[in-house]
Amino acid sequence: MVGTSAPSVPLNAVRIAFIGAGKVGFSLGKFFAEGGLPIAGYYSRSVESAHEAAAFTGSSCFESLAELVAASDAIFITVPDGAISGVYQNLRAYDLTGKQLCHCSGSLAAAEVFPGLEETGATGYSLHPLFPVSSKTGSYRELPGAFFCIEGDEAHLAEWKQRLEALGPQVQVIPGSAKKRYHAACAISSNLVCALVQQSLDMLVACGFDGRSALGAITPLVRANMEHIIEHGPAGALTGPIERNDATTVASHLQCFDAPEERELYRYASLKLVEVAQKKHPEADYATMRETLKA
Repeated sequence: MVGTSAPSVPLNAVRIAFIGAGKVGFSLGKFFAEGGLPIAGYYSRSVESAHEAAAFTGSSCFESLAELVAASDAIFITVPDGAISGVYQNLRAYDLTGKQLCHCSGSLAAAEVFPGLEETGATGYSLHPLFPVSSKTGSYRELPGAFFCIEGDEAHLAEWKQRLEALGPQVQVIPGSAKKRYHAACAISSNLVCALVQQSLDMLVACGFDGRSALGAITPLVRANMEHIIEHGPAGALTGPIERNDATTVASHLQCFDAPEERELYRYASLKLVEVAQKKHPEADYATMRETLKA
């Protein structure tokens, strides 16, 4: 988004309001309030939810968007991704001069959901917590240890980075054009890991485990491996037949899958592991392993 000339406001003096009172709105509002940022209040289609969020954060419940706009400097639109642009279009009916519009979508850039924002005199930002916000009233406690990825108008981008970092999180600024790639990366680390674990559980059940015992069996393995990845990185944590360059064992694994798509899941994930193993052991020749996996 093109930079817009706008006066700076002290980091702790920006009055923040929320449109949407779900888990993200609750959690960010309480997180900001606990960190000393002034929360103006909430507006929501559900008046009950707005009242609840306002009480939770010690702020106000607004009966109209006009009241919210007048009482705030920064407006967080914490609604489902598909509804952000619609809320923005409704906000354009009011004087947005000097306002900062923010959303929390991981995949959408500010310029994408706030088209023509420069015409309103406002600036736009996306602030995405790289964290599973699962509880309306409990997740805020964990946000100081989260990682935030932000992008948007240069006018206040550095201020938002400083503001968030002062509350505890690490913050990375990226260009808006990278948002979808960034979100795909997040999905791999979070959602797709669940798919790999489920594949493992399905195969153990086929070996005679029941669902509970299968999960119990791999729990120490998964937990230790994730801890090693966090501490040493993927290459440092890598063990098993691919690192050992044991193409015979890998070939036998490929014969264990009845469904072609399951075999391809193993194959392509393993080819990525070959890249990791090669970096860990640059002197090793993994040509046979690659051919085995591509066969």
